Amino acid sequence: MNIEFNSGSAINEIQGDAFILIISESEAQHGGLSERWNDSIRLLGKSGLFSGKLNQTYVMPLDYPSGCPVAILVGKGDQFLRTEDLRQMAVQIARAALRLKAVQLVFQLPEGVQELTVDKDIVSIAYALSEGLSLGSYLRPTYKQEQSQYTGPNSVIFTIEKKPADTFERDWNLGMQRGLAFGEATNLARNLTNMPGNLLTPSDLAMAAIEVAERYGFPSEVLDEREIEQKGMGGLLAVGKGSVNPPRMIVIRYQGSGHWDNVVGLVGKGITFDTGGISLKRAPGMEELISDMGGAAAVLGVMEALGRLRPRINVVMVIPSAENMPSANAFKPGDIITSMSGRTIEVLNTDAEGRLVLGDALTYAREWGAKRVIDVATLTGAVLSTLGDIATGAVTNNEAFMEQFLTAANVSGEKIWQLPAYPEFHEMLKSEVADIRNTAGRFGGATTAGLFVGEFAEGLPWIHLDIAGTAFLSKERGVNPRGGTGVMVRTLVQWLLSESE
Repeated sequence: MNIEFNSGSAINEIQGDAFILIISESEAQHGGLSERWNDSIRLLGKSGLFSGKLNQTYVMPLDYPSGCPVAILVGKGDQFLRTEDLRQMAVQIARAALRLKAVQLVFQLPEGVQELTVDKDIVSIAYALSEGLSLGSYLRPTYKQEQSQYTGPNSVIFTIEKKPADTFERDWNLGMQRGLAFGEATNLARNLTNMPGNLLTPSDLAMAAIEVAERYGFPSEVLDEREIEQKGMGGLLAVGKGSVNPPRMIVIRYQGSGHWDNVVGLVGKGITFDTGGISLKRAPGMEELISDMGGAAAVLGVMEALGRLRPRINVVMVIPSAENMPSANAFKPGDIITSMSGRTIEVLNTDAEGRLVLGDALTYAREWGAKRVIDVATLTGAVLSTLGDIATGAVTNNEAFMEQFLTAANVSGEKIWQLPAYPEFHEMLKSEVADIRNTAGRFGGATTAGLFVGEFAEGLPWIHLDIAGTAFLSKERGVNPRGGTGVMVRTLVQWLLSESE
């Protein structure tokens, strides 16, 4: 999506497919707008077609000289708005534009646009509106024989009739570019999460990662199955050996400061399809396991945003990628495997495979200099029993780290709920025949799975994010579409930006 700011232009001077206007409830009922709009909008209010309530939209044909054939009216209510409200408002605008098959949008900003929020922060307002327009414009790719040529809105011009101060334009452009980066990075993650498993094998995911790295000049590395074995990555090797599509370990480095220090490790689970292996899953719903690489998609989305925004921070991204398939060569319940860290693992359930590959990835992130680690994974069905598809579950070994991250989540609007990590949960992972076992049963399953991964952080500040419920939705909700959501991209980027500042 292209996005720009224009000032000092009248409504009929900018060409587009749809003109966007923010209307309050009082303006819809009593007027207060310019003569151009007052009569028609008050008529809509009296007829009950448009009342100006928050996030209500209405498409109104324009019958006077204008650069656009229709106007998309969006309600703001009569209250001050939060960043989250503005983001959702912009999503609703974009979805109305999708229904119109509009390509170029002209967004008329109100003269007192800074009055939309209590803090009157122009950067935040521009960020929220730009991000929401990008998120709401997302269309899931399809593979139909007859494809629609329409790919959604690809151009937005923010305009304000009276030329504002130079500081306004500077701040607006800053927020606008940040919001677009957040939105487009999330949409990249959505696309990857929505790809069918036959079109996104571990090697395909590695190619997608290399494309991101090459686009922004980031150093990258992909280990094949022979190199994975040579490095002793027994968890990743075991999970991947049952498939004809061999595993890959994928690394991208972003260096935003002069020295490679204070490195943040981002680890994303990249199981491109999960049958459960020998511990085979039930057939109903298995098709949604194309999303079992949602964690990998999220951290790749973060690298896309870092390439656009270039904050002063160092990040190493690590993706362990495999297919978990049943075959004569697949790993089995009762196997003992040795991880890259040297820990031996008793396999009780081959469907608890994500934690095995993540363990090796955390060890490898440490080799690359990570001093703090966040892993993102569609890890457990147990988290759905606790949080549904509403919130992401989190486990940590460092409360201060978690508090900082939750602050970033409040800004992004993504819901996270911290799960307890009592010592008794650690005890449940002890094995009689190995250093650790890969499942402690169904009780406390989301916590014990996370704590298994945390063992490989070796005491580094660490956060685990279980997105099994939030990475893939059965229906549209909030800013998220049906299917892949790209969840946690925006919170991760927000936290990284806060750390760089």
